[in-house]
Amino acid sequence: MKTKMIYEADPYLRPFADAIDARHRRILETRDRFAVGGSLSAGINNHLYYGLHREADGSWVFREWAPHAARIYLIGECNNWCRTAGYALQPVGGGTWELRLPPLFLHHGQLYKLFIEWPGGGAERLPSYATRCVQDPETKLFCAQVWDPAQPYVWKHGRAGKRPHPLIYECHIGMSSEEEKVASFEDFRRDVLPKVADLGYNVLQIMALQEHPYYGSFGYQVSNFFALSSRFGTPEEFKALVDDAHGKGIAVVMDIVHSHAVSNEAEGLGLFDGREDLYFYEGPQGHHPAWGSRCFNYGKDETKHFLLSNCKFWMEEYRLDGFRFDGVTSMLYWDHGLGKDFGDYALYFNEGVDENAVTYLALANLLVHEIDPNALTVAEDVSGMAGLAAPLKRGGIGFDFRMSMGVADHWIKWIKERRDEDWSPGEIWWELTNKREDEKTISYAECHDQALVGDKTLIFRLMDKEMYFSMDKKSSNLVVDRGIALHKMIRLVTAATSGDGYLNFMGNEFGHPEWIDFPREGNGWSYAHARRQWSLAEPDYLRYKYLRAFDKAMVHYLKRRGILSDRPVLLVADEEKKILIFSRNNSIFAFNFHPAGSFADYGFSAPAGTYRLVLSTDEARFDGFDRLRVGETHISVPVKSPNGNPSFEDTLYLYLPGRCAMVYEKLK
Repeated sequence: MKTKMIYEADPYLRPFADAIDARHRRILETRDRFAVGGSLSAGINNHLYYGLHREADGSWVFREWAPHAARIYLIGECNNWCRTAGYALQPVGGGTWELRLPPLFLHHGQLYKLFIEWPGGGAERLPSYATRCVQDPETKLFCAQVWDPAQPYVWKHGRAGKRPHPLIYECHIGMSSEEEKVASFEDFRRDVLPKVADLGYNVLQIMALQEHPYYGSFGYQVSNFFALSSRFGTPEEFKALVDDAHGKGIAVVMDIVHSHAVSNEAEGLGLFDGREDLYFYEGPQGHHPAWGSRCFNYGKDETKHFLLSNCKFWMEEYRLDGFRFDGVTSMLYWDHGLGKDFGDYALYFNEGVDENAVTYLALANLLVHEIDPNALTVAEDVSGMAGLAAPLKRGGIGFDFRMSMGVADHWIKWIKERRDEDWSPGEIWWELTNKREDEKTISYAECHDQALVGDKTLIFRLMDKEMYFSMDKKSSNLVVDRGIALHKMIRLVTAATSGDGYLNFMGNEFGHPEWIDFPREGNGWSYAHARRQWSLAEPDYLRYKYLRAFDKAMVHYLKRRGILSDRPVLLVADEEKKILIFSRNNSIFAFNFHPAGSFADYGFSAPAGTYRLVLSTDEARFDGFDRLRVGETHISVPVKSPNGNPSFEDTLYLYLPGRCAMVYEKLK
């Protein structure tokens, strides 16, 4: 049976069938050119060739690609940082340089760099394929480091397996400690990973793993793409974290940055061999106007091999279960999508698209899934490019999921710009469910973006300064009561309407106070806001504990009942009473957003059956007012209701307290 292309299922895409077919052919032609024996993975091995490696006889070989170089020397603790003939690399063709050394010339832990000379200049550089870089605490300069431990890590667990409906816990290792410091992999493995497992999340999405010179960049200004950031610990400690997560049934994905590179020359790829276009576009196109960083030339085979090998390296060396690709919009468009509203499908297929980047992203998805068919790839894209998360065989680019980024923006808009009385259940339903049927999405009410300085978390928007004074259970504060109620409702309605997965940023499940602000000159290099205050969610007398308890109950219910494996069906969007009710996979989710009104015997059309209340935001264990009895049952009556979805012949009557959400499970 012939596979239908995406334009055969979507009439809006039919005018662009030729462009989609041309894109598809270009991807397949490049794949075939890179593949060896029909395998793309077999043809992507730059990381095994370039960089520093031990040979079978114990000797060392180092290779670097620097076609503009005149001479290259390895300098370091092995030769007192001197350019000597014994450590000079030799050209071996195609711009590649090579150095072979006997076993005793290098040893584990030694620091080294390259000194590259080119016509008219020269400078120290870090190897482009360095897998370990460390920063001097005094000079702040980075060096590559020989990493060859006597006892390599021994893996105990296999990969986590397929995640058709990922429940993602987004995290940053460095700011995961309650102490004012840069936390380590071991800190996270010991103190935070058990919390993630307890909450029920099945995917850990880790930010800032690739080495980056400036800690405050959140890991988005990468200098060394193959190097695990040493500020968090050793490769063996990270492997232990991944292994432990797998043992707990949690997949581990990496927030990978292939959208740009830091412009630094001493640490990064900028002017690596004296040319600015070694891996990057020439001229202005090679410089990101908003980020001050370098833009990769995805049309250059050497760049594609570099980035594809980077994907393969992280999957094979650290057994990662996939990637969340950052900044995909910036990659896809020559103008990086800046200032566009993307209201026209033509913008996805015209000359404004960098088809080189489209081809690279498709190849990356092919490679990742060839290495591990169960792997997870997620695109961070605000443009909504059609086909981004559609299978390659249907003319798509092949991501498993795309982030539903507009959802968080709408929550900010509704909270910031409208009174509670003006919230529209119909609009909420539309914005939370308006997704392409042929692509899978991951929704979130807030991620790390909403927690950074200059923005506010949902809990802070809902309560503002009242958080500082009234989070004690004994306090009586209407602002806090409202904030607590809406925080739970917003998270539940976002998760329950999500397309195929849900994401939460570390600590937001319990309403972590204030913002994220990394150490910088403007705050006196303080770590006070670059940490997570886990202890707030422990005492019975603080309300944070109850928000965390609700998040745990919500995630476990979604997972246990397989809620996301079916599509949600709208039952009621009552604009007057502010009620939103929908069904999903034998459960009914009822939300009363009214700030004051509670409604007894509220009747609406529903699938026939007996329903039991299994979860309510109003439960006392979630800091609610306990106006409902969990466990009580409601039986539909065989009378058609004029209220709600006309597809159903029965009516269900429920008590809907104000500012409350309820989940009713249909009994067999």
